[in-house]
Amino acid sequence: MDTYHVVLYIHFISLLIGFGAGAVVAVCLFKLRSARTVADAAPWGMLAGQTERMFPIAILGLFGSGAYMTSKVWTWGTGWIDVAIAVLVLLMVQGAGVAGRRAHLLKHALQENGPGPLGATAKRLTCDPALWVVSFANPGMVLGVMWAMTEKPSTGIAVVAVVVGYAVGAALALRFARVPAPAAEVATEPAA
Repeated sequence: MDTYHVVLYIHFISLLIGFGAGAVVAVCLFKLRSARTVADAAPWGMLAGQTERMFPIAILGLFGSGAYMTSKVWTWGTGWIDVAIAVLVLLMVQGAGVAGRRAHLLKHALQENGPGPLGATAKRLTCDPALWVVSFANPGMVLGVMWAMTEKPSTGIAVVAVVVGYAVGAALALRFARVPAPAAEVATEPAA
């Protein structure tokens, strides 16, 4: 096995780390959204907070391995590679700058809430559209880049692929970020 293929493997592993962490965060968001008490929400919030540490590892792995492969096989002026680099920067900005801050607001709301049912602020933040959009649109953009890596299109088409991925992810996020309707209590009659 040559160096290029080892680095390509590292690129795939970095991608899997990012998608794995993204999947865990998505599950946490759904569990947080359905939580009724702090006791229900706290474990999922803590897991999401621990999982977010994986994203910088994935981004550095993708950039480092991608830089090596670009230097060996491609050029730094290749359009779809420029789009991929821009997406990595956007992932960092949206992840740390938007989702990270919104998640910390949720964490503080849960801590201030105290034990018992979730208050209005904590419940509202479990369905924060900005947090949900970043959590779903970022993987959508990565899927757009993966398509571009496979097809090697022009810069414009690579941008379109990323925008479509972002739009689909954002649309799904906004659909899922809605506050769920309270579940109706099922009345049971005593057995006669």
